[in-house]
Amino acid sequence: MGKKLIRFDWAMKKLLRHKANFGILEGFLSELLRFDVTIESILESEGNKEDEYDKYNRVDILIKSQTDELMLVEVQNDSEIDYFQRMIYGVSKLVTEYIKEGEAYGTIKKIYSINIVYFGLGQGKDYVYEYKGEFVGLHQNDILRPTALQQQSYKTEKVSDIFPKYYLLKINNFNKIAENTLDEWVYFLKTSEVRDEFVAKGLDKAKEKLRYEELSEEDKKMYDRFQENKRIEIAVIYTAEIEAKFQEKIEIAKNLIGLGFENQIVTKATGLTPEQIQTLRLGEIF
Repeated sequence: MGKKLIRFDWAMKKLLRHKANFGILEGFLSELLRFDVTIESILESEGNKEDEYDKYNRVDILIKSQTDELMLVEVQNDSEIDYFQRMIYGVSKLVTEYIKEGEAYGTIKKIYSINIVYFGLGQGKDYVYEYKGEFVGLHQNDILRPTALQQQSYKTEKVSDIFPKYYLLKINNFNKIAENTLDEWVYFLKTSEVRDEFVAKGLDKAKEKLRYEELSEEDKKMYDRFQENKRIEIAVIYTAEIEAKFQEKIEIAKNLIGLGFENQIVTKATGLTPEQIQTLRLGEIF
């Protein structure tokens, strides 16, 4: 069993922006995108500025590769019903931020949107999804292709390669032993552990540089607070869920009481105790 490391999202916020640690992100992106990624620089944009809500709930990092492509990696912890729309918005902002006024549209950089989520997003049992949009003819069912000039100018054979590419990693859906190098990265993202037998690109650097013992005393205190806030956040969510379920039981019990059912049947249907049901009959609150 590998030694526990610090969480990847906290590392993104504090450590992975330093050039000495680029190899960790390069490894992750290379395994996910299936081609070797070399980071030219870490950029800042209007789309990834931190606010108070983002402090523990969300973190992202904007990467410029040596091939002049933009890669936005975002980790999202709490559920957001409109997260798909946020993915589109984030990419749209990058398109407008990184084309200068008066430049030709052909200078717009290729964008990769990599989203690592720790909540149920959409319906699906897989844990890694890749968006492969194509323009398909409504009548001929053919796929629109670039012209020969476009292929030469933009070095692409598919129109879809000109458009942003989205990846979605649903970490909570991963419940098995790592079977390939991308799985090894997902295993790390879920457990903050790198097993001794893992060989995925970048994980050797993560194992070396993301150890808690390697942090400065100041960073250790910050990370401890981060972990404590995560525990509190989980406890708050769990408490809210328990209270909602209990309230639902109370409403069911009130309806059954109103329909004239005896305490024994109400208890069996809701799991409430006879004493709790009697309290409801008396119109009291508990």
